[in-house]
Amino acid sequence: MESHKEKILVVDDEASIRRILETRLSMIGYDVVTAGDGEEALETFRKAEPDLVVLDVMMPKLDGYGVCQELRKESDVPIIMLTALGDVADRITGLELGADDYVVKPFSPKELEARIRSVLRRVDKTGGSGIPSSGVIHVANIRIDTNKRQVYKGDERIRLTGMEFSLLELLVSRSGEAFSRSEILQEVWGYTPERHVDTRVVDVHISRLRAKLEDDPSNPELILTARGTGYLFQRIIEPGEE
Repeated sequence: MESHKEKILVVDDEASIRRILETRLSMIGYDVVTAGDGEEALETFRKAEPDLVVLDVMMPKLDGYGVCQELRKESDVPIIMLTALGDVADRITGLELGADDYVVKPFSPKELEARIRSVLRRVDKTGGSGIPSSGVIHVANIRIDTNKRQVYKGDERIRLTGMEFSLLELLVSRSGEAFSRSEILQEVWGYTPERHVDTRVVDVHISRLRAKLEDDPSNPELILTARGTGYLFQRIIEPGEE
């Protein structure tokens, strides 16, 4: 019986990049579909229903930021942005709009392949050392179901991307313990930061999580900053503990 091939949508206005990525990703076992501009990207996404999107920023008709915004209105699909922009703030914009990671052009196809594997593996991964056997964690008015990878605030389901959930799951699995940004990047994204700016991926995801889960994101009570270290989730008191 043939195993399910994960499908990747590659969106770039440069035909040479589309061809190279389609060839290489197909060779390592992915089903690949492509689009050459933002509008075609949205059309192809809805028809093909890919498992991950590789998305260029600078494109005609609708740029990568616009595509990312539209996709996040209807899907939690993992998104890796391709950016040739030199300004760090421009790279961070994609993350703030809901992208999971970014790769800077010119890039090594091997690096992109590693990022794709890492994101897909992390999105599918469940469970952590400090997760109760039921897989359900209650803290304040938040309920985290690690089996279904769902989060509720009161009775309302909060939509998280796969990487946002994986980050939250890591923090709650060792609640009360501070993680450095580098540790989080390695545990959740699967790579060691080469440049200081890489750790901004963590900061932006933390900010997005706080905006979704905290009553007052500017004064967080769940996801705390460990000064000089990184971040931690408030210690979860299990029933029976004092």
